[in-house]
Amino acid sequence: MLEKLHTRLGDFWWYSLMLFCACRLGDLMNAFVGLWLVPKYVGPSELGAVAPLTSFAGFLAIPVAAFASTFRNELSRLSIAREFGKLKTLLRGVFISTAALLFIAIVVARFVLPAFLERIRIVEGSLGIVIIASSFVGAVAPIYQNALQALKKFKAQSVLNLVGAPIRLLVMLVTMPFRALTGFFIGQSATPLFNIVASAFFLRKELSVKAEPYWTRKTFKKFSALLAVFLASGIVGGIYGLVESTIIRQRLPDLDSAGYYMATRFSEIASYLLSALSFALFPMAADLAKKHLERHRLVAKALIANFAFCALVGVASTLFGRQALGFMPHGEEYAAYWWAIPWLTLITALGSVQGIYTTAEIAAGRFGFMKWLLPVDLAYPALLLVVTGHGYFSNMFPTSWTTFLDTHNIRTLDTMLWWMTVITAIKALACIASMRMPSHNTETSAL
Repeated sequence: MLEKLHTRLGDFWWYSLMLFCACRLGDLMNAFVGLWLVPKYVGPSELGAVAPLTSFAGFLAIPVAAFASTFRNELSRLSIAREFGKLKTLLRGVFISTAALLFIAIVVARFVLPAFLERIRIVEGSLGIVIIASSFVGAVAPIYQNALQALKKFKAQSVLNLVGAPIRLLVMLVTMPFRALTGFFIGQSATPLFNIVASAFFLRKELSVKAEPYWTRKTFKKFSALLAVFLASGIVGGIYGLVESTIIRQRLPDLDSAGYYMATRFSEIASYLLSALSFALFPMAADLAKKHLERHRLVAKALIANFAFCALVGVASTLFGRQALGFMPHGEEYAAYWWAIPWLTLITALGSVQGIYTTAEIAAGRFGFMKWLLPVDLAYPALLLVVTGHGYFSNMFPTSWTTFLDTHNIRTLDTMLWWMTVITAIKALACIASMRMPSHNTETSAL
């Protein structure tokens, strides 16, 4: 029966559904962590700092994440070609590079992190090394998972999603009562660390072969330019997320930033389907591109399915958001922010357009979208900094400009959400326009 259903649905929808179901069981535990465990141990005065701390951790690991993105297609190529000796050498090289980058990150964090913690009103001395560890294992784990993805070991990926979340929950239950934020980041490290070990187990047959020479001058030349692209993309994206989350924490009252965190725990449900769709979309879009077949009907189906799911989440959050927030720890304080959940769900739906579009483009080895996406992603945080920090430059601006900026300053959560909505909508429209350009319609249909 299942085999007939698989045949009827096709590979894309079958594996997307399988991953979606596996991810959702894990997400039930992740939802418990985000909606109950974290707000129970982290009070309203510090809860808003979780998002900027997470962004800072990700920013430290950008070089490693760039390695993972750079060799994602190469991992796919080597896996599909069953050149496992070269795959083994490639993974070794990435881990050696990771060790070197980890040392650099520790040195950088030693000087930068104390000032950052002061900015977001956090005093917890043990956070530094834990944040670095969390960011690096989180960046390394996708490298092995990319190999599982390329080999289309979706059952193995489902196991990772099912088991990883309980491990994270267990570690947090043990550590957070002692030091809330430190325990949170220790728990954040647990799942990717498990994923690395489990992925290596599932790949043991492929990686048991003898390592073969891979790194040559030609290889370095081939990937150095691509690494530079992903580094630039990662740095710009990291600045984007770090500035946005830090401004929410730094410029808004503690309760506003905490209310934003709680609202995002619910609106994040709208991204659940996207993760499953993207994981299945990448290898299939890569296969279509290799055969010079068009992939835009596949992308369109993913977008429609994701928008429908986001619409359901938006309706549910509008009807039941206030009651849901009221059930959480300190719920009487957070219930007033129920209106932010459907709004953030809309922002998530708009952002998913970029996620699906760029996944398909990168799978096909197309990076032209970065020519317009990177400048937009860099202009947005720069504009936020000017608006929120214009007092530092008051002597440089005419009085009329200063008055205008002061009028539109970000002092409330709804003002910040308007900024987020506008920039996300602009990027979504640009992605749709790019998909409709003639250069994207010259391939033969496969669907």
